[in-house]
Amino acid sequence: MRFRLGIDTGGTYTDAVLYTPAEGVVRAAKSLTTKHDLALGVAEAVAQVLGEAPPPVELVGLSTTLATNALVEGHGGPVALVLIGFGPDALERADLKEALRSDPAIFVAGGHDASGSEQAPLDEAALLAEAGRLAGQVDAFAVTGHFAVRNPAHERRAARLLAEAT
Repeated sequence: MRFRLGIDTGGTYTDAVLYTPAEGVVRAAKSLTTKHDLALGVAEAVAQVLGEAPPPVELVGLSTTLATNALVEGHGGPVALVLIGFGPDALERADLKEALRSDPAIFVAGGHDASGSEQAPLDEAALLAEAGRLAGQVDAFAVTGHFAVRNPAHERRAARLLAEAT
């Protein structure tokens, strides 16, 4: 039997579970989140849940609320939100504009449709122009693309371009 390993790093605890579709959660473990070095808390939770004789794991999933918590709590430096294939109205959903506070948002043409097909080419020139304009004003860029869960190509390309340019 092959297992799935789920890890969730939260603000206080890091949880790990071993799961099979047939049995559900087989084992669970918890460790303190080590914010100074997240790998320590993750390693502890994983070691606990896998035990002395780790079973075969076919899939590992990692989730975290740390970035969301930092954003909501106003911690961290300024971050530019890059929205690929979205219009300014996207900021009105789920109180995103309020969560961003004074951090900038960049709207770039591109993105995909629900089937993963490109709805428009990624506007690399506009992305790089905005990155240049914001260089030195932000500590990082957060990139999200329209239907990137179906096709992450534009997100990945934007991340590479931003890393090279900044």
